[in-house]
Amino acid sequence: MNWITEEKLPVGRWIENGFDWLIDNGEPVFDAISESLSTLIHGLTNSLIWIPPWVLILALACLSFWRHRNWGIVAYTVAAFLLIWNMGYWEATMATLSLVLYATVLCVLIGVPVGIYVAHKPWLYRGVQPVLDLMQTIPPFVYLIPALTMFGLGVVPGVISTVIFAIAAPVRLTYLGITGVPTELIEAGKAFGCTRHQLLVRVELPAAMGSIGAGITQCIMLSLSMVVIAALVGASGLGVPVVRALNTVDIAMGFEAGLAIVLLAIWLDRFFKHRQQAGSPG
Repeated sequence: MNWITEEKLPVGRWIENGFDWLIDNGEPVFDAISESLSTLIHGLTNSLIWIPPWVLILALACLSFWRHRNWGIVAYTVAAFLLIWNMGYWEATMATLSLVLYATVLCVLIGVPVGIYVAHKPWLYRGVQPVLDLMQTIPPFVYLIPALTMFGLGVVPGVISTVIFAIAAPVRLTYLGITGVPTELIEAGKAFGCTRHQLLVRVELPAAMGSIGAGITQCIMLSLSMVVIAALVGASGLGVPVVRALNTVDIAMGFEAGLAIVLLAIWLDRFFKHRQQAGSPG
């Protein structure tokens, strides 16, 4: 059976050649994307850091109450961000929040329309599904290599890798939400003379909004799981002290940074859930 290993298929070399071709022919595009994303992310981060922490905490608490009308979530918001501020991770948390928000926005802008489209084309979803499985199965570290070569060091390759890793969630759950709309609702919409666009906007999307919202929430959690990995390619945020603590075996720093990530994750999860699902952050 030695013949199986005697002639190795150059799969890795083929993929590398493909990326080399992309870099050689698309360098201006990649540079433009890198500069634009970097400017936007750093702009949001600097704006959040510029606002006094107590003002931003008060604003987030008010937003939480306005969205959920739940004093438990308000109390958690104040306590969590005060603890993050007290531990000295405020700026890193704001950088992480910016990264997660932009990665989520990109995932939603791409993933939701794709999910809607493949929901109306079942044959296409059967082809897309293995690609989504592959994107979530390949170790995230693998995404960093081509992203790093195309976009260089910084926050951009971290965001791009996060989008590739997390985008499957909104695609899948949007697909499930649209395909799960009761047939009676669709038939009623058609009976009232709705066009395909009106049927989508007035019937399918409202009925599927719960599933789409769950996909967005899951996307946020997946994005946060990439924070530490993104720090390896120069992205700022809470991943930096985690990596530093790992290199220096600093238990205190690692635990504090990890706790800040958990507090931020819980707040984002509770804030973006529907009112009836949010409940108390217990």
